Amino acid sequence: MTKNIAIIGVLFFVFGFITWVNAILIPYFKIACELNNFQSYLVAFAFYISYLVVSLPAAYLLRKIGFKKGMMLGFWIMSLGAFIFVGAALGRAYVGFLTGLFAIGGGLAILQTAANPYITVLGPRDRAAQRISIMGVCNKAAGILAPLLFAAVILRPTDSQLFKSLPAMGEAERGAALDELIRRVIVPYICVGVALFGLGWLVRYSSLPEIGTEEAVEGKSSLLQFPHLVLGALAIFLHVGTQVLAIDTIIAYAGSMNIPLVEAKVFPSYTLAATIAGYLTGIICIPRFISQARAFLVCTLLGIGLSLLVVLSRVDDSIWFLVLLGLANSLIWAGIWPLALDSLGRFTKAGASLLVMGLCGNAILPLVYGWLADRNGLQQAYWVLLPCYCYLFFYASYGHRIRNWAIFK
Repeated sequence: MTKNIAIIGVLFFVFGFITWVNAILIPYFKIACELNNFQSYLVAFAFYISYLVVSLPAAYLLRKIGFKKGMMLGFWIMSLGAFIFVGAALGRAYVGFLTGLFAIGGGLAILQTAANPYITVLGPRDRAAQRISIMGVCNKAAGILAPLLFAAVILRPTDSQLFKSLPAMGEAERGAALDELIRRVIVPYICVGVALFGLGWLVRYSSLPEIGTEEAVEGKSSLLQFPHLVLGALAIFLHVGTQVLAIDTIIAYAGSMNIPLVEAKVFPSYTLAATIAGYLTGIICIPRFISQARAFLVCTLLGIGLSLLVVLSRVDDSIWFLVLLGLANSLIWAGIWPLALDSLGRFTKAGASLLVMGLCGNAILPLVYGWLADRNGLQQAYWVLLPCYCYLFFYASYGHRIRNWAIFK
């Protein structure tokens, strides 16, 4: 079992690296493709809306061809998305980048649909949050490295001056400068595409087993008959949305304080480091000192408090409360999955796909934030966080125990 957990850990590292590089892509594309806030957050929308589109077909695919072949296909679709990036960079075509991001997200949706049930059922259920926390460390460690490595490859020490001088340039000169800027992504994404294609082959011939979750559930014929699952999918939607806001918007927020991009690039890593601190706490304390459900509840309360501090404190202080949201977010994902998949039996794979569909929250909430930011300012736009954490508190305290829709009648 240890070997299989290690293999899944590698998968979660790859998920994190591919996912959290968006934190640097959003401000980078905003400059290179001359976008407003709303348009720049289409990066997150194109990437994560694929989870809504692909997740249910992914569950069907995994049933038909098995987990390992399905994961291989997921890696190959991601590889195709990376190569689409190369073509888009040659023409500075923002729609092309969004298409590539959709493909990468679609491949990840297949992988997430397979990997999350694996780690949830691969061991005692009361330690599921502990195992998911270990996966979270792998995911967020990659997230710390991805923006820093990507920024090191595509950014230059002189770029701060370049960004300041762009508005004063003539149209032809500015176009040439922006073309050079965007084409810096070509070599990194060629490397990413080749690596993802190779990883697909490696997973296909790995020692991962096919997991068995086909036992019947008496009186159940549809996913919608499991309220705790449906409410859990909404919890995933809101949780991942708050998480991506704390990471993918922080560079732009730092920029509003006149912190240049070449310096602001470290803030996503600070947020992810706070998340890893929370994961490590969970690994040590769950279930020895605190149950996974209670840890989930504590994190939702912390999220409510920090959200209020982000919007009500001084701007210079608020960015650090945004960083600390990484700590609040750390054990929420780990808390939702075992509670939402509890007692699903043969519906486990389809239930996992429904939860993965909830990842489209990463697509919707950044757009809501960007729309609010264009109208009310970046700090006040973070009010969107508060209702999200309030619902998560409801699910952690009560919603996960609901087994019959009659309670809402």
